[in-house]
Amino acid sequence: MADARKLEFKLEPSASPVLASERTRLLENPGFGTLFTDHMAMIRYSEAEGWHDAKITKREPILMDPASSVLHYAQEIFEGMKAYRLADGATALFRPEQNAKRFQASARRMAMPELPQEAFLDSVEALVDIDREWFPSVEGGSLYLRPFMFASEVFLGVRPAKEYLYLVIASPAGGYFKSGASAISIWVSEDYSRAAPGGTGAAKCGGNYAASLIAQAEAIEKNCDQVVFLDAAEHKWVEELGGMNLFFVTDNGQLITPPLGGTILPGITRDSVITLAREEGLEVIETPYSIDQWEQDAASGKLVETFACGTAAVVTAVGTVRSSEGEFTIGGGGPGQLTEKLRRRLVDIQRGIAPDDHGWVKRLFTAQE
Repeated sequence: MADARKLEFKLEPSASPVLASERTRLLENPGFGTLFTDHMAMIRYSEAEGWHDAKITKREPILMDPASSVLHYAQEIFEGMKAYRLADGATALFRPEQNAKRFQASARRMAMPELPQEAFLDSVEALVDIDREWFPSVEGGSLYLRPFMFASEVFLGVRPAKEYLYLVIASPAGGYFKSGASAISIWVSEDYSRAAPGGTGAAKCGGNYAASLIAQAEAIEKNCDQVVFLDAAEHKWVEELGGMNLFFVTDNGQLITPPLGGTILPGITRDSVITLAREEGLEVIETPYSIDQWEQDAASGKLVETFACGTAAVVTAVGTVRSSEGEFTIGGGGPGQLTEKLRRRLVDIQRGIAPDDHGWVKRLFTAQE
């Protein structure tokens, strides 16, 4: 259960932050996931004390015992979210309460303590505040945030740990895909599955991604940007990419996406896209969609667009699908009109360019503060 006590974060600023001139140079080309800010948030948990020792401190290596539970039994979960610069220069988060709720759901599945939502939100906001100068000015730039938690108890034994460490780190980010292509290519995994009924597919845990890496490596070998996984039982139903949800646009105004149900991660971007698509008058159908149907609909012209979505890649067109049996192209092989429209609507809301009718954007502080 979540600890109901209010946690106060102790502020321990770094005594040796990156110099402003060096930071400016680094932010000219931040890439994705390789550059990090000066600080991190940290909270400890023990069965005896609950959540405690909350602080914002210098980002530095973590000292771990070789017998730390996570290294042997992989009790670990994480989230992915972004902080944005709004059009007026203020800073904001996008639907952070949904990340907090999903973090709790992942913890329940992995037999870990649930971090109170208030503590999750406070940790993220405090880190963004202290490292606010790390926002990149590149087109589409943002501050990617990675809250995560792992079992830190020192023991060898198959049971849930009694001690955990929760942290948040921040990474200035540019574009997610290195190719820079307007539409990505996908490799159909025929030998590997991402998740099975009763497994951890709906939890955002490192083990899911570790199991997907061999398939992603195969995709890269085949000159594809991403891998798409099929269901584990019949190996015919499309589920999701290695790190994104999928949508299919038909010529009669339908938007199809594979249903949740334990094997697919409930993406926050996915949920936002569904809401925006319905506002555009589309019929959104959450239903199984087979790999054979995908190819047939693309060939007949019934399928006009396919796109993937997630926090890192936002909304990204899928142009080509490849497998050991050949390949097929969706539409003209580039971004379609609906893909571009939904992406623009979502990005404009996230960055404060368009009205936020859903209360999704949480402003943190203004440019003058």
